[in-house]
Amino acid sequence: MQAGLLDEYAEHLCLERGRSEHTRRAYLTDLRLLFGFIEQRAPGVGLDGLSLPMLRSWLAAQAAAGAARTTLARRTAAVKSFTAWATRCGLIPADPAVRLHIPKARRSLPAVLREDQAAAAMVAADLGAQQGDPLALRDRLVVEMLYATGIRVSELCGLDIDDVDTGRRVLRVLGKGNKQRTVPFGNPALVALGAWLRDGRPALVTAASGPALLLGTRGGRLDPRQARTIVHQTIAAVPDAPDMGPHGLRHSAATHLLEGGADLRVVQEILGHSTLATTQLYTHVTVARLRAVHDQAHPRA
Repeated sequence: MQAGLLDEYAEHLCLERGRSEHTRRAYLTDLRLLFGFIEQRAPGVGLDGLSLPMLRSWLAAQAAAGAARTTLARRTAAVKSFTAWATRCGLIPADPAVRLHIPKARRSLPAVLREDQAAAAMVAADLGAQQGDPLALRDRLVVEMLYATGIRVSELCGLDIDDVDTGRRVLRVLGKGNKQRTVPFGNPALVALGAWLRDGRPALVTAASGPALLLGTRGGRLDPRQARTIVHQTIAAVPDAPDMGPHGLRHSAATHLLEGGADLRVVQEILGHSTLATTQLYTHVTVARLRAVHDQAHPRA
């Protein structure tokens, strides 16, 4: 299996499908695993030798090795996308993955912060920023904005200064599939944003910064991995809070919006979900909380 073939496929994912860099990396990693498996099991087999039994054997081996259901679902999607592309390009006569089914991922209720824990996390982030340290000001903005808006960490790190409208208190967010949406944020996030733009960002900015809103220690755009570390460390300072990263803050923001009476479709728009079914997962969380409170408080529960 030629490396050049994967390069062509990667270009297809980028230019024609508009896939994110994260998705492209994941798909290419999955395909390299598949090609390595085939090379071990059937040395010398080319692309036209791919078969449905071979693909199923690979997925079975992945499952036996302990791959999570969500990982298996993504790897199946990667293979199906690749073989469909290869068939369209005439590289293989027929698509062997047409009847390869994507395993359904189990949808578990996500861990979320209680509202008092979320407030404590914001206080913890604010304490570090009170001394005016540029990195602490940035970290406060990261935590505050993720919780205020519920956007994905990749979306936050991808923001440019021009994507922020401080007058209307909204962000212009580029989400999955290059879909753009407008997301509001509150006054605490506005205060954190103002402090960062006034006192934090100018101290870190370099020629490499460009228009990026959030910067790393060397002045480049903040990497999502750094943002995840920031969130984990902040939440760890909150007593009894579940360990969580940016996605946990996103879950928490959505849950608290719904518990506060927000319409489900409004929350769907804020989160950038393509289907309402994804957003409805959060209604299960709020119902579970109601049940827990009822069971604890009602004399005939």
